[in-house]
Amino acid sequence: MNYIHSTITQLKQTSPAQSEFYQAVEEVLDSLEPLFAKTTNYQKEAIIERMVEPERQLMFRVPWVDDQGNIQVNKGYRIEFSSTLGPYKGGLRFHPSVNASIIKFLGFEQVFKNALTGLPIGGGKGGANFDPKGRSDGEIMRFCQSFMTELYRHIGPTTDVPAGDIGVGAREIGYLFGQYKRLTGRYDGVLTGKSLMWGGSLVRKEATGYGAVYFANYMLQNRNDSLAGKRCLISGSGNVAIYAMEKLYQLNAKPVSCSDSRGTLFHDAGIDLTLIKQLKEQQRGCLSQYQAHYPEATYIARADYPEDGHAVWRFKADAAFPCATQNELTQADAEVLLGNGCILVSEGANMPSTKEAIDCFIKAEIAYGPGKAANAGGVATSQLEMAQNASMQSWTFEEVDAKLQQIMKNIFDTANETAAEFGQPTNLLLGANIAGFRRVADAMIEQGIV
Repeated sequence: MNYIHSTITQLKQTSPAQSEFYQAVEEVLDSLEPLFAKTTNYQKEAIIERMVEPERQLMFRVPWVDDQGNIQVNKGYRIEFSSTLGPYKGGLRFHPSVNASIIKFLGFEQVFKNALTGLPIGGGKGGANFDPKGRSDGEIMRFCQSFMTELYRHIGPTTDVPAGDIGVGAREIGYLFGQYKRLTGRYDGVLTGKSLMWGGSLVRKEATGYGAVYFANYMLQNRNDSLAGKRCLISGSGNVAIYAMEKLYQLNAKPVSCSDSRGTLFHDAGIDLTLIKQLKEQQRGCLSQYQAHYPEATYIARADYPEDGHAVWRFKADAAFPCATQNELTQADAEVLLGNGCILVSEGANMPSTKEAIDCFIKAEIAYGPGKAANAGGVATSQLEMAQNASMQSWTFEEVDAKLQQIMKNIFDTANETAAEFGQPTNLLLGANIAGFRRVADAMIEQGIV
């Protein structure tokens, strides 16, 4: 049994029943075989054995009182995975699916994603199995205050800087920050994704979606092509999906689909982004309401999805942007996309494609942007928010957007050059994984056995 597979076997024994975490680890480590074939240095230093174990794992109960006066209890998490390159950085996810496996996979991915940005940030992730949907503002405030009452002692502007993720937007960040300030008496940049009125950064809301589209365009430019005129499938309808659609329209591409937890929307003429923003950002409604304005649009309820995948990927298009959640794009979906002429997949979500789907994309040699590279724009702009907070400055939209574009260009160049270095010039997954790993691993060696 080789070094990589023996490490994975040991991990499954010490961290049982964490399938998403195993998937994330295997995806990275399998890409490293060409690197380990060239050097034994990382094996001698036990780098991957150290890297797959978080520096710290926090689990805690979150008691709170609902509007009916009933006591509710949720489980909270913060996985501080790696501080090798800087303070732990990564979002908080509030969703009923949250468990230790999901938080660990997200934290592990975050380490390499943050390394690829070239910025001084480590990797972490957190959240709770709390569902904000259908809850009043008062209930969400009380939950956030209870969550922060435990978390505050573990975070700080140079220690661990959480951000938002699924279920954690500006409202939740506000309640979390207010409780942190109340408990500590400090007004510092301990959270990112804050309101523009009190320390937030322009472009932060748009950054992940914009970044995934910038990355996609760099992939196509490298192939003497562009997004202009391309039909694009999008999954999700949160911040990432909405602002990916916005940037696609700005680059003269046409998004024709989006989705939420209840179903998929397809509009051949192009998604009405203003209406989607109204339904999702203002009304917090369902995509099925879109048809009241556009009867010709197609809405597919979740119950009517194909058994082997997701309805959102079953329409003809040139490019796909998975922007919702993990494992939402299956092998069957990938085969349909490729059969319909799809030439590009840029992942706005974390690990949205299954291993089998990724294998299809790599074998077909399409432009495939893995999440840790393509969706790094969000965390990169979070670090820019940290920099503005530390210097007590506020940069313009144009300044931050220009920095975001350059960071995404640097990530693409790094992944592309590394893929070419190892003889697989179209395999950006391999390039991104090796480049991110080397940056963290080499720094770990320099810092000693800690």
